[in-house]
Amino acid sequence: MSRTAIFAIDIQNGLANSATEIPHAPRIRQAAETILSSLRARSSGPDIFIVQHEEGPESGDLVRSTEPWELVFPPRGEEEKVVYKHTCNTLDSNPDLINQLRAQEIGTLVMFGIQSEFCVRETSLGALAAGFKVIILQGAHSTYDDSGTGKSAMQIEREVEEEVKANGGIIIPWEKWLEN
Repeated sequence: MSRTAIFAIDIQNGLANSATEIPHAPRIRQAAETILSSLRARSSGPDIFIVQHEEGPESGDLVRSTEPWELVFPPRGEEEKVVYKHTCNTLDSNPDLINQLRAQEIGTLVMFGIQSEFCVRETSLGALAAGFKVIILQGAHSTYDDSGTGKSAMQIEREVEEEVKANGGIIIPWEKWLEN
């Protein structure tokens, strides 16, 4: 029987709880709090992986041990795992993770978090390429508006969902997924 893991991707202070937060940060914080609280209240359910991006000071604000780098929703208990990454694709940053997931009989990865077109997209596509079933929780991921293209965060969210769906992923509103 295939088990499920949930990846809460890069819900960190610098992206979701500060002056530099994404425009839809309140929606993402509320969705993440509801999702994580619901899963934590269950006696059994998906394994929870809290993904935390880090970069060098020359690359951005998510520098290890700084306030922007800190998690908005830190793991609770030893059963929740923090996965650190330095690339958009969590699996690329952690080459042993695919084998660890398979050893735990995890076949489905459920994704939500920040930034849709970078880390959510790349981790989802990487997981699909590695043979996992991937579900993106609609309404529980977002990003910044793109002034270069004029696309809103909502447009980018939908484009990412369509791309992941075209590659075999499943898109489900987060509230509906929690009902299962």
